[in-house]
Amino acid sequence: MQLDVMLFAAGFGTRMRPLTDTRPKPLIDVAGKPLLDHALDIVRAAPHRRIVVNSHYLGDQIAAHLHGQDVAISHEADQILDTGGGLKAALPLLGAPQVATLNTDAIWTGPNPLATTLAAWQPDQMDALLLCLPAENAIGRQGPGDFTLDAEGRISRGGPLVYSGLQILKPGLVADHPGAVFSLNAVWDRLIASGRAYGTLFPGQWCDVGHPGGIAEAEALLRKPRDV
Repeated sequence: MQLDVMLFAAGFGTRMRPLTDTRPKPLIDVAGKPLLDHALDIVRAAPHRRIVVNSHYLGDQIAAHLHGQDVAISHEADQILDTGGGLKAALPLLGAPQVATLNTDAIWTGPNPLATTLAAWQPDQMDALLLCLPAENAIGRQGPGDFTLDAEGRISRGGPLVYSGLQILKPGLVADHPGAVFSLNAVWDRLIASGRAYGTLFPGQWCDVGHPGGIAEAEALLRKPRDV
């Protein structure tokens, strides 16, 4: 199966200030490695064809960090385009019939999350597949859950499950969306209404590193002994 991967790295990292006053959030270190590199390790350990990273805030630092690597950059020079608009702008760099998108502000333990999602992907049945996890396995996550799964795995809004920031999506859905700046939430709402949006559960743990306190929580998670 051909799969391209888009990593979101364009945001301002407002919740991570003051650390992001001079560095983009994806280059903040966790356990001695930038968050972006943790995300790239996940992608490179799973089946994929092409990797694209978007950039905007302090994008020159992202470009310098990725120089010489097997990664294309979709730079949003004039304005930040949000998740849906960012993916739409990057489509010329992405040619596969399905694209995975991955936020770069999380740390994972357990099986490879991209491989887990890919194993559950059924393109004849699904237009989007979101990787979710129970709230008790979402470290540092505050607020209510995002989704509920029905017996067939379709998602609906609200409920106990947290969206992990990783999904597989058919790229035509953003190509057809009007406008240049929009959230992927707008695409999901259409798919939920048509019964084509699904979720699958991640059996490991996940830590939100969107704020400074998340760094220590993520490093503690990585130090935890693994079940044998």
